[in-house]
Amino acid sequence: MTVASASPAAACLSITRQAAQQAAVAAIEEAERLGVAVNVAVVDRSGVLMAFLRMPESSLHSMDTAIDKAYTAASFRFPTAHWSQLLAGFSEPVQKGILLRPRLVVFGGGLPIEWQGQVIGAIGVSGASEEEDERCARAGCAAV
Repeated sequence: MTVASASPAAACLSITRQAAQQAAVAAIEEAERLGVAVNVAVVDRSGVLMAFLRMPESSLHSMDTAIDKAYTAASFRFPTAHWSQLLAGFSEPVQKGILLRPRLVVFGGGLPIEWQGQVIGAIGVSGASEEEDERCARAGCAAV
């Protein structure tokens, strides 16, 4: 896997197109092993879409969810499944306010992709159960 720096002097690495494609393919291959149909999105460290794959049988509605899971994981630098635990510590008005944020996904299937201790991007998988989406996302991360 290769990563590119924003500039020669920059310390922030970001996922490459090749690595993003590898992650997406690995997630789809895991979905095939599980017998589920999913959409997979990989974004760079700033949440911009780098790769997207859709299995023909997957839900059209979960396309945007996969992209938003990746975006959420990249922008907050932690798995989307951690939101339920995190939100429990806030008041009801704060919880409701956070949940109204556009593109925020607060359930499993979005994972940051790390390289040498830095988040270089994220992957979002949607279309199966949360557990299956997470498993496919983990396979994608492992391929990077």
